[in-house]
Amino acid sequence: MSASTGAEVVAVVGHPVGHSLSPVIHNTAFAAAGLDWTMIAEDVAPEEGPKIVEWARSRGLRGLAVTMPHKVVVAESVDRLHESAMALRSVNTVVFDGDDALGLSTDGDGFVDSLRAAGHDPAGAMVAVIGAGAAARSIVDALGRSAVAGINIGNRTDEAARSAALLAGVATAVSSDEFPEVVAAADIVVNTTPIGMGDTAGAAPLDLSLIRAGQVVADIVYHPLETTLLREASARGATTVDGLGMLVHQACRQQIAWTGVESDPAVLRAAALAELARR
Repeated sequence: MSASTGAEVVAVVGHPVGHSLSPVIHNTAFAAAGLDWTMIAEDVAPEEGPKIVEWARSRGLRGLAVTMPHKVVVAESVDRLHESAMALRSVNTVVFDGDDALGLSTDGDGFVDSLRAAGHDPAGAMVAVIGAGAAARSIVDALGRSAVAGINIGNRTDEAARSAALLAGVATAVSSDEFPEVVAAADIVVNTTPIGMGDTAGAAPLDLSLIRAGQVVADIVYHPLETTLLREASARGATTVDGLGMLVHQACRQQIAWTGVESDPAVLRAAALAELARR
């Protein structure tokens, strides 16, 4: 990597990282704001994760967007954790200010922002969350700070669901036997698993007969943009929110953290859609 152009540089780090939409989204945001900033992509092998923060600091980077599998190890490497990452002990964003490295998490709040942007404030809602991985944990944490009435978490392993439930006082881990009932009763249903993409593109993460008209069904998968879950939920009269919304809105929060400049989500979404179409 070279920053010899004079531009301020941020990097998205992960493994693999070649598929990431982050450079397109963030470089669009920088250009729209008239900023001489650029984002590069850096593939970092898992064993090199503990060196990421010092690597970035030594090269004068202004920030990092952190993807899997490095979110936890980077959280352990920064100087300070923002309140958004305190409970999670996981970060997807690093801001460098001089020698100080601050770790943040914008994923969960970006998801809530995407719901609100689509006209669905989660306040007062009962939410069913499918999955209990890193994405689910950030979403549960953010929903717990958004005045929801309750969060029911269903996962293949009960232990992970119980761990995620500790992140919000209104969250409960639900057994696989109980989960269909809470899905059917939920106001908002969220898929946080990768089911619906890649080799599972034709699959859905739950029994689709549980979806009913009037529900909001959200999927964090964004490629394909309309997953089987969203297509079938729409056919059953539910309102759907695709995964690109979370990606774009969390990027808007990253832009504010790095530059202090607010981005237009519509502009960033258009750039991401164009890149997805190109691929």
